[in-house]
Amino acid sequence: MSDTPVTPRPRVGLFATCLMNAMRPSIGFASAKLLEDAGCHVSVPAAQTCCGQPGLNSGDEDGARALAKQVIEAFEDFDYVVGPSGSCMATIRHDYPGLFADMADWRNRAEALAAKSHELLSFLTDVMGVTEVDAEYQGTITYHDSCSGLRSMGVKGQPRQLLGSVKGLTIKEMEDTEVCCGFGGTFCVKYPEISEKMADDKLANAAATGADTLLGGDLGCLLHLAGRLRRKGSPVRVYHTAEVLAGLADGPSLGEAPKEGR
Repeated sequence: MSDTPVTPRPRVGLFATCLMNAMRPSIGFASAKLLEDAGCHVSVPAAQTCCGQPGLNSGDEDGARALAKQVIEAFEDFDYVVGPSGSCMATIRHDYPGLFADMADWRNRAEALAAKSHELLSFLTDVMGVTEVDAEYQGTITYHDSCSGLRSMGVKGQPRQLLGSVKGLTIKEMEDTEVCCGFGGTFCVKYPEISEKMADDKLANAAATGADTLLGGDLGCLLHLAGRLRRKGSPVRVYHTAEVLAGLADGPSLGEAPKEGR
């Protein structure tokens, strides 16, 4: 019998975002697969809820604080909290402690949760040391850097590194990939004309690459861009990066109607 100690699998709580649950559950399945393949034990707490970001961004700190308490209680016993969204995970990591500035016990719990909260793709590479995946995707992709993922969570090279290992996939970078797509949560509702123009500028840059697929790490951005693409009659496919990395991008892309029999 070997005397080599067995390293326990890290216990990861998967943060299932509101948009993912409502619009694209396959991202959750892809995230769980990637985490399991990386050696994690994955659970999806049933008691979790919205991170509170929409309310917080609109000035409802009391509502956001109530939701934050639910999230903290649901996830604080895990080794890590991981989510396929830069914006949600940035809220947990950077905004939660400030919500409880005058509540010492909750502030400590919020800070502890924040310290072990990660965006999915950066967690795989930076924490779990994943450098490649066993997946195939026949196509040319271009990548959109979401504002929260890039600026708040430092997600930039990690998805590109992992995508570089996907068989059959070619990456072509677009101009101004780090510029906002115009979604911005409630921004697209408050300023629809500006939001539409920003999306069209982003999509023009994507089209100039000749890519047949647009990827990103935040579903809000992807839904926004996929909606504009469908309105323009574009054949460009849109997926969350996790779907491609997990080998689960064989179904309809965002905005496409399911094929008969599926």
